[in-house]
Amino acid sequence: MSGHAELLTLLLPKPYEATGDVLSASLAAEGAALDAAHTSAEVVGQAYSPAGVDGLWLADWERELGLPDTCAGGYDQTQAERIAAALAKIRARGGQSRAYYVAVAKALGYEITIEEHAVYTCESPCGQPICDEPWRFAFTVRGPQVTVREFTATSGCADPLASWGNAALECIITRLKPAHTYVQFAYGE
Repeated sequence: MSGHAELLTLLLPKPYEATGDVLSASLAAEGAALDAAHTSAEVVGQAYSPAGVDGLWLADWERELGLPDTCAGGYDQTQAERIAAALAKIRARGGQSRAYYVAVAKALGYEITIEEHAVYTCESPCGQPICDEPWRFAFTVRGPQVTVREFTATSGCADPLASWGNAALECIITRLKPAHTYVQFAYGE
């Protein structure tokens, strides 16, 4: 006997001995069931994170988190990228500030600035663009015309050597922006 079967034997009252065939078989069966439950509980206990048990529960995490992201670009992600995406979605807190959108873009590999538009009034400085009331709800994301994301040491074997374009940035910023706002994208050097 080993594992939980031995522990069950130690729980028997003093006059009993586990030498009988029926009692011995019963203790072995119960002990094996407890051993299996303990092993299963350890595996399930590691499912608290998408990275636990080498991604064994990753598909369940992705289903619950709505992944893969429709803005991911359409290529197959490596397991490490899938785990990173799940962890990023869990940790995301959201926001509406310029700094939040700049940080989101930076995490995606883009360097951007945000320009907000103020309503033009008679007290506005002469150089301010003439914007009427609806422009309060618009902002402009400015970035380089072409952003190149290159193959790195952490890239997977099937990943492209380089990818470029701003479709992922536009998709994610548009999805994250407040519903009552409008975002426009301006690219240039």
